[in-house]
Amino acid sequence: MPAPFSDLSGFRALLQGLPRPHAAAQAAARDRNAQLTKPPGALGRLEDLAIWYAGWRGTARPVLERPQVIVFAGNHGVTARGVSAFPAEVTVQMVANFQAGGAAINQLARAFGAEMAVHALDLDRPTADFTQGPAMTEAECVAALATGLQAVNPEADLLVVGEMGIGNTTPAAAIACALFGGAPGEWTGRGTGLDDQGLAIKTQVVAEGLAANPGRDPLQVLCALGGREIAAMAGAIAAAHALRIPVILDGFICTAAAATLARAAEGALDHCVAGHASAEAAHRALLSQLGLPPLLDLGLRLGEGSGAALAIAVLKAAVACHSGMATFAEAGVSDC
Repeated sequence: MPAPFSDLSGFRALLQGLPRPHAAAQAAARDRNAQLTKPPGALGRLEDLAIWYAGWRGTARPVLERPQVIVFAGNHGVTARGVSAFPAEVTVQMVANFQAGGAAINQLARAFGAEMAVHALDLDRPTADFTQGPAMTEAECVAALATGLQAVNPEADLLVVGEMGIGNTTPAAAIACALFGGAPGEWTGRGTGLDDQGLAIKTQVVAEGLAANPGRDPLQVLCALGGREIAAMAGAIAAAHALRIPVILDGFICTAAAATLARAAEGALDHCVAGHASAEAAHRALLSQLGLPPLLDLGLRLGEGSGAALAIAVLKAAVACHSGMATFAEAGVSDC
């Protein structure tokens, strides 16, 4: 879909005009769930997921056949400060791996029947070091938001967004701290495996970034402390909402991108569920702030959309049971 905005004010207006789920479809799905051949509540959270999904798809008996996985990649100027255990050139190398089908996310997307796309955003032009001022200008941030929005397939019936960007747990930590408060150390973790000295440097960098960018408007925070791939994920999540495509959120970085939307407009994440709780400790705190309980808890910390892609199986199971099971009347089974 073409981007219906050219600045942050336009994007903010898009967020404030996002649709609600179909109330009639949700009510009909709830009624159907009550008639299925099982004790009430026997499928636990799968029942809630199916009803939630039905409301966004506008039918009491939905199917889930066309999931889409999109991986966005960006480079960060702040990596020069020593915030990652890996060099920035790994971002380019991993994008090539995605395109060749060799990464974990490729296997997970294939396993669950998802269309996968990779979008590299100006990898030869890292964002600015946010300890010296904003990471992105408004124009750069808006361009990344538009890339994310335009990457979503309108025919998809589920969206997973992932990322690749060496050092990007640092902007994620800064975004979370800016939006929800607390000390930088509460939001800053070891990422891909920093030692104690590296963690101390990373925490100090987050603190310096917050001091250099004192504004706390959510979309300005995205520009000042984020990255192109983080903004692109936010744009894709917003586009999915506009299209009534449910979203499974991935780990800490993806959730930080989503948090900027949640703080900018009430209900902006109503079409989202959390795919998993990652091993990055701050991810759990962020999910708690957003009121999003995770579907899975497997100690993952890879990124790429991998945890959310794995959770596609859970949502597919929920929808299959809801739409495929017989009612008591259809099966000729007594319900009392």
